[in-house]
Amino acid sequence: MKSTPYRVLSRIAVSGVIASAMTLSGVAAASAASKAPAAPKQIVIGTLYASSGSFAQSSLPQYAGLKFWVNQMNQSGGAYVKAFHKKIPLKLVAYNDQSSSTTAATLYNQLITQNKVNILVSDFGSVLTSVAVPIAQEHKMLLIDPTGTGDSFFSKTNPYIALTSLPTSGVWPTTLANYLIDKHYKRIAVIYDQNDFDQSQATTLTNKLKTAHITPVYNNSVPTSTSNYPVLVHAIMSSNPDAVIELGYPTNDIPFLQSVSASGAKFNMLFTIFPGQLLSSMEQNVGVTSLAGTYTYPTPPLLVYNNVNFGLGMNAFATAFSKANNSAPNFLDVAGYNAGLVIQKALANTNGLSQLQLRQSLYTFSGKMFTLDGLFKLSPTGAQIGETLPVAQLVKSGNGLKVNVVTP
Repeated sequence: MKSTPYRVLSRIAVSGVIASAMTLSGVAAASAASKAPAAPKQIVIGTLYASSGSFAQSSLPQYAGLKFWVNQMNQSGGAYVKAFHKKIPLKLVAYNDQSSSTTAATLYNQLITQNKVNILVSDFGSVLTSVAVPIAQEHKMLLIDPTGTGDSFFSKTNPYIALTSLPTSGVWPTTLANYLIDKHYKRIAVIYDQNDFDQSQATTLTNKLKTAHITPVYNNSVPTSTSNYPVLVHAIMSSNPDAVIELGYPTNDIPFLQSVSASGAKFNMLFTIFPGQLLSSMEQNVGVTSLAGTYTYPTPPLLVYNNVNFGLGMNAFATAFSKANNSAPNFLDVAGYNAGLVIQKALANTNGLSQLQLRQSLYTFSGKMFTLDGLFKLSPTGAQIGETLPVAQLVKSGNGLKVNVVTP
């Protein structure tokens, strides 16, 4: 028998090694593929709402806006998730906190630990969001925060929060303070609620007035539960102010404005917050005549943004939302829908469903996405800094009111 040349044997050996390596590589690749996380059957979004209590008037429309977005997504097959290269249906799990922060704390924990939600969305406003912030941070759960604007929520040590639909309340009064200074108001009365939302506004306002050498002639805080204002209004009147600034929630604005109207007091400027968010409700409860001439922060849909690069423009949203809900949207409906758009964009850009991956995804479009609510832009601490709130005067228009933006 002839012997096989050495070079042929070498080639055969090398070929065998290559074949074995390719086989092992294929096995490793198959193993890695088998270990890759499978796409979930649904993305679970957890949130709270208040059907009763002092925050129901604002909470329910925010929840309606979020539900509208979820329904829109599911009608088109779900939300596209980049990590899995496919659309995945959404499931919304929601519990009623009845405007109680104590109940809300229990339910936020339940959403995280029992329902195992993929995405957590807070209820309306700073009071009901305040209990969610430490709970989400403790569980390393990203909190999508539509309208909880308290400055204290955002810090360098907490990467688990993102504000979507309003700027932090501490920056709200910037335009208001500038307007008061530009119009040379010297005798200014400020009354505000004892909560993160209103206290941070009062602090910014008084600090900016101080830089212009203006000290309020009246500066008083009241409990958020305050609903009886006649004595307070008379105290304000006795300080003889030119401008009166009341910083509260709707349950404060309404009785305050009613008391001002009943007292017959006339001020050169009277400012409250929520006519700019819930104008229809404020008209019904306070009256068009009493609101006419007062000032507020106008928000969508009083401000109309149709030239958007993501989601529905304001007019298209108003039409679609009204058809689905048999009622015209207010700002809190817009805020809930806008929070959904932020989630949608985050899912479309994320490399995975871990909470920090979702947070990182937010920064891939921060400063680039313009929706019916304005520019979405986050600070490094997760605070919304893209949107600004102008100051407007409410003026009579037919049987209702319209806004006349006075600054900027």
